[in-house]
Amino acid sequence: MSGWNYAELWERIADKFGDAPAQVHGDRRYSWTDFDRRADGLARFLLEDGAVHQDKVAIYLYNAPEYLETTFACYKAGLVPVNTNYRYLDDELAYLWENADAVAVVFHGCFSDRVEAVRDRVPQVRQWLWVDDGSDECPEWAVPYEQAVATETERVVAPWGRSGDDILMIYTGGTTGMPKGVMWRQDDHIRALCTTGLPILAGECEEVGYDAVLEVIANPGVPGLPACPLMHGTGWFTANIYLTQAGSVVTLVDRSANWEELLDTVEKEKVGAMTIVGDAFAKPIVRCLDANPGRWDLSSMVLITSSGVMWSEGSKQGLLGHNPGMLLIDSFSSSEAIGLGQSVSAAGAEEKTAKFALGTGAAVITDDGRFVEPGSGERGRVAVPGHTPIGYYKDPEKSAATFIEHEGVRYSMPGDYATVEADGSITLLGRGSVCINTGGEKVFPEEVEEALKLDAAVADAVVVGVPDEKFGEAIVGVVEALPGSELDHEGLIAHVKEHLAHYKAPKQIVAIDTIGRAPNGKVDYKRMKAYALDVLGITAD
Repeated sequence: MSGWNYAELWERIADKFGDAPAQVHGDRRYSWTDFDRRADGLARFLLEDGAVHQDKVAIYLYNAPEYLETTFACYKAGLVPVNTNYRYLDDELAYLWENADAVAVVFHGCFSDRVEAVRDRVPQVRQWLWVDDGSDECPEWAVPYEQAVATETERVVAPWGRSGDDILMIYTGGTTGMPKGVMWRQDDHIRALCTTGLPILAGECEEVGYDAVLEVIANPGVPGLPACPLMHGTGWFTANIYLTQAGSVVTLVDRSANWEELLDTVEKEKVGAMTIVGDAFAKPIVRCLDANPGRWDLSSMVLITSSGVMWSEGSKQGLLGHNPGMLLIDSFSSSEAIGLGQSVSAAGAEEKTAKFALGTGAAVITDDGRFVEPGSGERGRVAVPGHTPIGYYKDPEKSAATFIEHEGVRYSMPGDYATVEADGSITLLGRGSVCINTGGEKVFPEEVEEALKLDAAVADAVVVGVPDEKFGEAIVGVVEALPGSELDHEGLIAHVKEHLAHYKAPKQIVAIDTIGRAPNGKVDYKRMKAYALDVLGITAD
């Protein structure tokens, strides 16, 4: 099989819109010609260093232009870009780079000490590329990134050529076990991800052709801002969308959560689309806007997309209050499955939290292999057919459990549970791996968390199960209060009972200064459970 290839698409965009912006990072601005040329230099450097077809290149960077330049260089040379979580410590880094068979690592200078500590544990890595971020000098064992991108070359096409079978790989931690590398054929990734706005990509490329795609793209696309890290699928995947539509990718300079910089950047760069991760981003953005009425002109913003965690109705209403002309798309997807479902909100038509319309062909399948009937109240895992990953890298057992065949159709089924309402929409319950069994009833934490977060005093909440003699597990809410607010523990429990069946309500509330979500909005349930056990003085089983 062949098919669409990102390098082939992006090079044609660079040829047509060479002077248009491709990347903006503070005062650093790169045109499509710059983007293409720098990626060629890096691709040539990696090939001259001995990289061969589908060798893996790990990207250990904060959001910066070098992230997507490295991605583009890999696409050009038939290599495989691999994300690296910049929060990982030594053991996690060594595991990931060894598991991925990485032959090169591109890293920000601030990570030099940590890289040096693990270099001996990953002898298959031949090349270390140091990206100057002002933190220190380039180590003697590394090559300056700017030296690599300055390699003289014509446009790079490796001897083995390119095809839609070339893969990209994204490591995802999931909720249990070690990180897993999700392998996507580029053709499947493009067809699953990039057809919105470019439906021509859904056709067979042998018949349609790349030139026809460029005829459809009459003008450069809008600037898009992935506010979340490119190291996670939500940020990286949407950046690929922005570029494939001939737009530009705008990234923030501050590596911490600087909401004023985000809003300043939206106004300055006239950002048209932004990617966030649910309430972890939406709530503080709304608070910043509420505290500074009229300060920012957000009229350029037409679309905000979220994926990864639930996005509450209240947050959507707050954002639309500051720009009623936007569309808010809550995308139910994961690194393993694009297009499980989505909800779309506009001013006066905000979707309810966790309510999604199923994606094309998607279904909810019970644990014993039946399709969930609408309105039946049964629960199952959401599955999407069509363009899905090949599997997990070097993990056939987990691949077989996630990428299944049901009634002759291959599905990706990452493990998200849902019920199907009478109208065909789904209510998302959460991952079965953190499901709580209390008195024989299964309770999905995310459902209870969303009810807690509807309380005006709550900034964030996580729900865990702790040992209980009577119920087996008792539900405990670990709750972070909004600044200046006090938590009414009994009131919060009563609040949940107003929205959910009483058995789903927490038995106790535990206050915490901060939930400490990861940059992708996900939470460490093991850490939260340990915290709750410690505060309550309960010994774990």
